[in-house]
Amino acid sequence: MPEQVLVYSRFPKTLMARIGERFELLDAGGKPPNETFSADQLAAVRAMITAGGTPLGGDMMDMMPKLGAIVCYGTGYDGVDLVAAAKRKITVGHSPGANAASVADIAVTLMLAATRRLLVADNYVRSGDWAAAKPSPMMRPQPGMPGRRVGIYGMGEIGRKIAARVAAFESEVGYFSRSRHDVPYQYFPSLAALAEWGSVLMIAVRAGADTHHAVDANILKKLGEDGYVVNIARGSVIDQDALVAALTDKTIAGAGLDVYAREPHAPDALTALPNVVLSPHIGGHTLESHVAMQDCVIANLSAYFAGQQLPYGVKGG
Repeated sequence: MPEQVLVYSRFPKTLMARIGERFELLDAGGKPPNETFSADQLAAVRAMITAGGTPLGGDMMDMMPKLGAIVCYGTGYDGVDLVAAAKRKITVGHSPGANAASVADIAVTLMLAATRRLLVADNYVRSGDWAAAKPSPMMRPQPGMPGRRVGIYGMGEIGRKIAARVAAFESEVGYFSRSRHDVPYQYFPSLAALAEWGSVLMIAVRAGADTHHAVDANILKKLGEDGYVVNIARGSVIDQDALVAALTDKTIAGAGLDVYAREPHAPDALTALPNVVLSPHIGGHTLESHVAMQDCVIANLSAYFAGQQLPYGVKGG
């Protein structure tokens, strides 16, 4: 009989199909598990699957007294209370690097769309303004990529892949992270120094207390009126109110965002701005990335139920 696994976050059923071939899935459909399953059913749960950004604290863990493994679908695990999990001897796993290439691709896509004003250009054609030869100040020539200074905040798997892609555009690449890495890019001692140097700031750092609102009004001001910010990490890394203000008063030139302070992101002041390109957190949403993430989930669950160490365990989790 297959082992039971609680599906905590809301996932499309297609993403759980391969995992469901190996395990009996108890799908809470994104609702609190105690609203969907009885106390007896939850008492038997030993492992669960969650999206890394979904809040998961000790109170929820206590609903499953036999819970021993929390497996995140994706690289992130910022929603999981690691301290609470450790106190309850619950191991935490994730899918490190599984979607790195896909996320790096969307980062570069957002950068090009923002710096070359692709949405404005698209509307210029669709509206008939181009055919009518109607002048548009937004269609003035913009700086290209050769020689552009691109700063990357975070040099993990995703950051490295972004850097490699950006370097192919003949751009200068710099970075800031908690430690220096053996990479052929210029290292900066602080985020402020990186922002002051660059004209594009790519955010590829893991979310946490130390990175919460790290990109604030001061950092955006240092980026300057010709600068752009691209975020494919977590919405919490940017002070979103400060970003709206900077985009509105042209403290910076534009932005490309795949993540937000609250998701899903409803129309508001940010979505009304013409100098920002938005996507609905689809950085890791490719067929190849999902297969790779599912492989990690299956490997972590299989190891746990076999009494082995998780092959993709979270350090400290």
